[in-house]
Amino acid sequence: MDFNDTPQEAAFRTKARAWLAQHVKPRDPDAIAANVLGERESAEVIQQAKDWQTLKFDEGWACLTWPKEYGGQGLGRLEAVVWGQEEARFDTPPNIYSIGHGMLGPTIMAHGSDEQKAKYLRDMARGQVVWCQLFSEPDAGSDLAGLRTSAVRDGSDWVLNGQKIWSTGAHFSDWGMIVTRSDPNAAKHAGLTYFIVDMRAKGIEIRPIKQINGGQGFNEVFFSDVRVPDANRLGGVGDGWRVAITTLMNERVAIGAGGGAGRFRDLLKLAQQARRNGRPAIEDSAVRQKLADFYIKSKGLQFTSYRTLSALSRGATPGPEGSIGKAIGAPMGQEMAHFALELQGAMGGADDGGVVPQEALWQGMYLGTPGLRIAGGTDEILKNIIAERVLRLPPEIRVDKDKPFREIPTGSVK
Repeated sequence: MDFNDTPQEAAFRTKARAWLAQHVKPRDPDAIAANVLGERESAEVIQQAKDWQTLKFDEGWACLTWPKEYGGQGLGRLEAVVWGQEEARFDTPPNIYSIGHGMLGPTIMAHGSDEQKAKYLRDMARGQVVWCQLFSEPDAGSDLAGLRTSAVRDGSDWVLNGQKIWSTGAHFSDWGMIVTRSDPNAAKHAGLTYFIVDMRAKGIEIRPIKQINGGQGFNEVFFSDVRVPDANRLGGVGDGWRVAITTLMNERVAIGAGGGAGRFRDLLKLAQQARRNGRPAIEDSAVRQKLADFYIKSKGLQFTSYRTLSALSRGATPGPEGSIGKAIGAPMGQEMAHFALELQGAMGGADDGGVVPQEALWQGMYLGTPGLRIAGGTDEILKNIIAERVLRLPPEIRVDKDKPFREIPTGSVK
């Protein structure tokens, strides 16, 4: 794959850059990139993000790869990459749409009815409504198929009861997508059903979780006799696992791309500024060796993501190879943050953005990146996926695989 711009891509880049320059200020190239783990968006910032997305939609720059009938521009993946590169050069509001546009929109396109596509996708692309993902549960751990939130059919509705956790952005979302247990007598992967749910429906309670990094981006969400119309079911009854896999494959590609790979420039700058034994830290051979290791890994992730991009540009759906980026990228982000705190010496233990180097970027990453090793699948889950679906190794023995979910033991053993 040739990563240089074709004449068409170069023309698109020029056009995108000119439009951005008309509407927003350029970002200071020496400024620290925004920390996506900060999750301290105020109501004012959320509205700024909505206004920016609506402007892009109205002028033809939103959801570039989506079909035009859904509010997109029908362009290729490479144009979307060019746009992302150019938009990153400008001071724009934070992207609060990565879950909706990157994971849930593609899921509706793959599994939704014509009515659902017409009802939800254009509004999603325009950005005045925000979506969240309701998958994880406290009792299921890293085994998503072990979820217990129930969905019971009642006429033309379903009644939902249970709890979800780690739902990013649920507190400012309008809609969510939820996986439920609709048949406890079926095997755990077979008894699931997937729904679109109104986050303001009666019986939904959202409780933000205060995180160790100071943010409150994650939430607990409780469902008490929440009624969801059958028209909001995405996919068939009992087909929720297959629909959820589509969401998860897109999620892992997004998280892998957002790990530590994009932070190498900031880490290199810190090594140039920090002092070690009275001299710039970068002059220390051990520091340079560590930087070289991170650089090699980051380039490996970059070109692996290009390989995925190449497949997507041919119309493929993200596959199990997307787990590679997350399995490497999320731990690397944590390792880079730990190394950055070591470079800062005693200052590494502080968390004051006005005093600490690089606006306490690495302190926030150190506290926040462990969550990325859980989101979208833990390290162990991802390694199993890579082993079984990429390398074609024999699967682990799963004694509960074909048992009715109701018969699978749970709770403490006395």
